[in-house]
Amino acid sequence: MGEEVPDRSSIIDWLLDGDPAIKWQTIRDLVGATEQVWRLEQDRVATEGWGAKLLAHQDGDGRWTPKLYGRKWISTTYSMVLLRRMGLPRSDPRALKSCHLFLKEGLGTRRNSETCVNAMVLAFLYWFDVEDRLREPVLENLLGKQLKDGGWNCEIQSSHGSFHSTSSALEALRECVVAGAPNIDEIEAAEARGREFFLEHRMFRSHRTGEIVNQRFLRLSFPPRWHYDILRGLDYFWSAGALSDARLEDAIDVLVEKQDQDGRWPLQQRWPGETWFEMETVGEPSRWNTLRAMRVLEGRSGEK
Repeated sequence: MGEEVPDRSSIIDWLLDGDPAIKWQTIRDLVGATEQVWRLEQDRVATEGWGAKLLAHQDGDGRWTPKLYGRKWISTTYSMVLLRRMGLPRSDPRALKSCHLFLKEGLGTRRNSETCVNAMVLAFLYWFDVEDRLREPVLENLLGKQLKDGGWNCEIQSSHGSFHSTSSALEALRECVVAGAPNIDEIEAAEARGREFFLEHRMFRSHRTGEIVNQRFLRLSFPPRWHYDILRGLDYFWSAGALSDARLEDAIDVLVEKQDQDGRWPLQQRWPGETWFEMETVGEPSRWNTLRAMRVLEGRSGEK
């Protein structure tokens, strides 16, 4: 007899038993519920569970720490990045207050700002309902930093893209497209070049030697903070509807191998730094990783 196939319905039930940040995305991406249904669940992110817990640490000015960027992983920047990943509703007034702090202080728009910071800020500015004209300089800054190989890099002197920086940039550009940013053609062209950067590297290999660039790229984490791993990369390709390229197969194979006998994916690493709280335990099954892995694999199957 062959190996028993994990029961999808039991995995879905396990995901639905999780935090509202997990549940609403499961309902939308794996259950296929109507928008009216999943939006009702998404609204709970603001008032219950991890989202509410993180918002409780925000002060009256919209900050988590005095400096917008700094202490990892409790600064205002990383708190806003996490709220975006949780799916805090776009019109939440507390998030909008924080967004306007970034615009007021120019973080992400300065010519010498780090690409990773620029990209993270751009992503949540376009996730949340901030006026377009205020966000455009941040977008223009990021587009202007794309390298000839299609990637981005925080190292100013580098001519080769970074997996970390490029994944942040692509996620930000995807948010711009979804939000209907100006110059969609230019943004999508930059996205396509960025995807090609990853595809030429088969998501984790040297484009010159074929060797694995970094073993940590193969270990699944959440939240990724500014770090890259294959699930983060594949989840972006899922969001862009771009999973059909054969050059993704190496990464897909690695992802499939990590599924346990119950059909779940583990949390394999956590990035050192301060946190307001932990959502999951390293070495244990992860709802975040299982949700993202399932939508990648099912999206991959649906595109073929």
